[in-house]
Amino acid sequence: MLELTFDQGTLLLRGVSRQSLARLEESAPWVWDPRVGQWRCDALYYRAICDRLNAAGFHWTDRVPAWHAVQWPRLAIHPLRADQRSALDSWWTTQQGCIVMPTGTGKTEVALAIMARSATSTLVVAPVRDLMYQWHRRILSGLGFDAGIIGDNLFQVRPVSATTYDSACIHMDRLGNQFELIVFDECHHLPGEIRRDAARMSAAPRRLGLTATPERADGRHADLDWLIGPTVYHLRIAEARGATLADYDVVRIPVHLSDDEQRRYDECSRTVRQYVAERRKDDPQFTWQSLCGESAAAPAARHALRAWHAKKSIEDRAVEKLRVLEDIFRLHSGEPCLVFAGSNAMARDVSLRFLIPCLLNHCGKHERREVLEGLAAGRYPALVANQVLDEGVDLPEVKVAIVIGGSASTRQAKQRLGRVLRKSGNVRARLYEIVCADTGEEQRSRKRRSSDAYQGTRHRRL
Repeated sequence: MLELTFDQGTLLLRGVSRQSLARLEESAPWVWDPRVGQWRCDALYYRAICDRLNAAGFHWTDRVPAWHAVQWPRLAIHPLRADQRSALDSWWTTQQGCIVMPTGTGKTEVALAIMARSATSTLVVAPVRDLMYQWHRRILSGLGFDAGIIGDNLFQVRPVSATTYDSACIHMDRLGNQFELIVFDECHHLPGEIRRDAARMSAAPRRLGLTATPERADGRHADLDWLIGPTVYHLRIAEARGATLADYDVVRIPVHLSDDEQRRYDECSRTVRQYVAERRKDDPQFTWQSLCGESAAAPAARHALRAWHAKKSIEDRAVEKLRVLEDIFRLHSGEPCLVFAGSNAMARDVSLRFLIPCLLNHCGKHERREVLEGLAAGRYPALVANQVLDEGVDLPEVKVAIVIGGSASTRQAKQRLGRVLRKSGNVRARLYEIVCADTGEEQRSRKRRSSDAYQGTRHRRL
């Protein structure tokens, strides 16, 4: 009699010979473990193994599942729109895969509807603690269930629980067989070298990934097919624009460095160029990565790296950006605004100049909630943030966003745009992008605007 068990994030198969295992090799990469005298593989392959054992006609005992059905105290989920129903139906066909929908189109509502229909033990994995608590609130309000919290120094495991990617990696060796459905919010975070363990060590046969931007710069988004399942539904911003999402304009405003800023910027650029040129005389393959690697031991490389960071700081904190930002605030007086900075230093500059709240990664959850509630209530006319509001966190209704810095990532650009696209009647959203002309920031701006969501960008000066 074959027996399949769960062991610290892996599966153990007992009672099968090497000859018989040949009939199961397609289901998982089995490895013989001489310590226990059994075959072992990642828990991720549980569903495929079950299908293969049944198809091959084996008589076997399944001792993996520790999950069970869940009774929801109440259901208070909003009726799904047509696109949301299509997403749910597409996922339900295989009960594995990713749903890709723009920010503001209600991915969370789709996930709650899937949880309501599944009525089984469920683990929701979020990238940060704020989102973990946000999921707890949404599950409580939509399904009436007081979900467990695993993370932020808490370990409350319940049939339905919320956690972070980091906590899931740490505890999945114990939790991997306790949940039949696992939901990965902002699942583009999952393929990281460590975070993928949250999927590898879980035996959950039902897997749902949610994201607005699955693409990763390192190309590892291809691993989502293996870790969760293929994309089963993809709604693009252009398809939702003006219907599910608000119609919008993107306005790009170029600014220039002051004479003093330009002088310091040119000096830093020369320092970096000269060092790279000298090194390439000896090593034609010398790259930016090589410079970073040498900076730990070579003083000249360290000096060049500091010059590069100083150069980027000048772009981020250009004085002219603050003048244009003031003009935009005057233009939209009385309307709540979001300002996305490219560094913590610039976010603090904006906060001090205009006396508006500043949200950074180290801000506590109570402070963040008070600031967001204040923006919604009109106590604060605007707020500035660096990265912390780029994705996931529910924001009050805002129709004006101003980008004054950021990376070259198209994912970040689409996420920031999505922050102002929740539909409210026929109100048109506006995203301003303030860019230092003739600097490296101009190149980053071109790259992040290569997304189809930024087609039709208008250029103007203030």
